[in-house]
Amino acid sequence: MSQTDNILEFRHISKYYPGVTALNDVSLAVRRGEIHALVGENGAGKSTLIKTCSGAIAPSEGELIVNGRTFKKLTPSESEANGIGVIYQEFNLVGDLSVAENIFLGRAIRRGIVIDRKAMERESQKILESLRIQINPRTLVKNLSVGYQQMVEIAKAMSQDAQLLIMDEPSAPLTNAEVESMFAVVDLLKKKGVSIIYISHRLEEIFRLSDRVTVLRDGQYVTTMNTAETDKDELVRYMVGRKLTEIYPARKPGCIKDEVLFEAKDVCGNGDQNISLKIRRGEVLGLGGLVGAGRTEFSELMFGMEPKTSGKFYFKGKEINPQCPRDAIDIGIGLVPEDRKAKGALLGLSIRENINMPIYPRISRGGVIQEQKERQCAEKYKEEISIKAPHVEQIVKNLSGGNQQKVILAKWLAADSELLIFDEPTRGIDVGAKQEIYTLINGLVEQGKSVLMISSEMEELMGMSDRIMILAEGVVSGELQREEFDQETIMQYASKERKG
Repeated sequence: MSQTDNILEFRHISKYYPGVTALNDVSLAVRRGEIHALVGENGAGKSTLIKTCSGAIAPSEGELIVNGRTFKKLTPSESEANGIGVIYQEFNLVGDLSVAENIFLGRAIRRGIVIDRKAMERESQKILESLRIQINPRTLVKNLSVGYQQMVEIAKAMSQDAQLLIMDEPSAPLTNAEVESMFAVVDLLKKKGVSIIYISHRLEEIFRLSDRVTVLRDGQYVTTMNTAETDKDELVRYMVGRKLTEIYPARKPGCIKDEVLFEAKDVCGNGDQNISLKIRRGEVLGLGGLVGAGRTEFSELMFGMEPKTSGKFYFKGKEINPQCPRDAIDIGIGLVPEDRKAKGALLGLSIRENINMPIYPRISRGGVIQEQKERQCAEKYKEEISIKAPHVEQIVKNLSGGNQQKVILAKWLAADSELLIFDEPTRGIDVGAKQEIYTLINGLVEQGKSVLMISSEMEELMGMSDRIMILAEGVVSGELQREEFDQETIMQYASKERKG
């Protein structure tokens, strides 16, 4: 294949930061009209690599070849001018502006010095129709669902004549239905001849969409393969440098005790109705259902984030009524939330500060924190659960997603929580880090703690749970014992197609 068949080439790209090599001599090519997947564990260098061609960062060494033109580095405007568009996980949209105004943000169509909104709306409508996206260009972006906001980002890139679209974890914030809509648009873009670099931790998406897949590991290029000629096991082996024989590691037998640690009786509130469930000591209870079924809402009631309007909670046989998260923490309940960046960790603080957050009252004397105890606690859990960082003073926002999740878990271990709620515990986490989280969950229940696990990943829900309760539209629609687990049955309960 000649070089002219490549829309983009990375040649010997390296990127150095003080004390860290983020990329080390990476070379790969993206062909015209292909969907090229980029995979690897968190910290493998995927985001750093795409930022070199979007103009967000300059490579320390190497060069980029875009449509046959060679660059030592690109600015964002040069990247856009050369047909490169990027859709990041955090959208670059202005909520108070319309769809049309966002599509032409910074490039408004004018009639003289006056902005021609009607012309922008007409052009936006043409672009949206060409992508088979049904959105009114006059709608304010803040009134759109996350899925439609992503479509606006795609339309914006197409309005700039993007020939290469980079999609970084595009399915992470989407519902299952929105993911299917996004797939349809990606397929359509490919038919139109647009090249796509597709980054995702969800391997099923890689096999569904991509023509070729490149693996990065520890900032280095590993291999590029035709997607149709590999399988999940081989891809995982290249990604993590080892074979994951058991993605869902077996638990020791006899973990589950007869004691009911937590019980909800006819609980209503936060959109949920008459929720009754029991969690035994040493049990992983899975909470399944579609997005919007009320699973996260129920966890917020348990953790005192929202008030229940009726019903009762019991913990170790005694009625409890947490009015705020501090009440739940003091009782012995911890929450690893779905949105770890907004609600789980204080990203601007250190590992030390995050781990000790729930126990500062316990390690303070006369209102003064005992620094030795604080450091000892942080060091202990950093070591115990293998948080990959040079020291406990590392700022949490600079950690990988998997290690951020470990920091959140460590603070509940430090608080000695007996019941841990995991809401989407492995969202946005690579396959190697997922297995580490699963092993940590197993360790918790083997110690006699209990886990309520909310997950939209069916395989994860069935692989980790001892029992599964399914919610639909804020009510319990079904319960399955482990021997009854079946994907189709769970989906029937989740969509209320199955009766009792």
